[in-house]
Amino acid sequence: MGILDSLLNLYFGPIFVKETSDAEDTIQKLKLLSERANDSLKKKIDSQLAAIKAGLDGEKQIMYELKNSGIDMLIAHDVYLEKNDLSAQIDFLVLTRKHIFVIECKNLYGNIEIDDKGNFIRHMSYGKSYKKEGFVSPVSQNERHLNILKEIRREYKNNFFTQMQFEKYFPLYYRSIVVLANPKTILNDKNAPEDIRKIVIRADQLVPYIKRIENEDKLEKSSKSYLENLMKCFLDCSKPNKSDYTKKYEELLAEEQKNKPEEKSDKQEISNEKICPRCGAALVLRTAKKGENAGNQFWGCSAFPKCRFVTK
Repeated sequence: MGILDSLLNLYFGPIFVKETSDAEDTIQKLKLLSERANDSLKKKIDSQLAAIKAGLDGEKQIMYELKNSGIDMLIAHDVYLEKNDLSAQIDFLVLTRKHIFVIECKNLYGNIEIDDKGNFIRHMSYGKSYKKEGFVSPVSQNERHLNILKEIRREYKNNFFTQMQFEKYFPLYYRSIVVLANPKTILNDKNAPEDIRKIVIRADQLVPYIKRIENEDKLEKSSKSYLENLMKCFLDCSKPNKSDYTKKYEELLAEEQKNKPEEKSDKQEISNEKICPRCGAALVLRTAKKGENAGNQFWGCSAFPKCRFVTK
């Protein structure tokens, strides 16, 4: 083995280039809104909060599996991409020596059935009651995610031949994985189409699955520097997530508080209209006691000291 081959195969293990998630900020905002909402609105907020928490818990389980995989890979968590008219919210973008894996995480209560048409159906029991419902196919979601990755990379193929080669080999290099993170979920996929059944797995199967795909495909290994450049290419197209799960609840809470009698005290006045743009809590009218602005009033966040937003 030559020096170049030795450098190419030098082990570097799993590396998270992006580990944080926008969901963590959303959870904190919803908690603050829930504390101030009445019973009816509080139930709606808490339901949304529980769904986001469950999703984040599932993603943390996948993070644990990837961190302890022992596989050379670069990992980006919670990536929002835009290209042309396409957009995608990718739970995990994983670049290994041979493949690009797009992982969609589902941490759902109940058991999952995939029928012969590829439809996803959730079966749920509540005591003696039973309910089943369909939900959007995570396989189809991941297909859209793969399409935006293809658009991002296509512009780097600068002639007809390389574009043809890229289109031909894209399905070999770029792989979709749907992971069911709830360990209590039973997956019934006996009637599912084979192409769907083989990419829907449980969290504890994720690392063995990736290792098997890496070993089966006789592809050339990429260097760490190549993977870093490829990840940069994708992340250069990433944007802040435009989805705002808190906005509608902020508006509902503001409307709810307008209908309440205005409460005043000698120390502060709670605003029925002003909402902290940083965390979603109420702004309160305060009077500066010290400094050059002593005696002047200002609006400060009621979540102080957790949030230190102020405005005139």
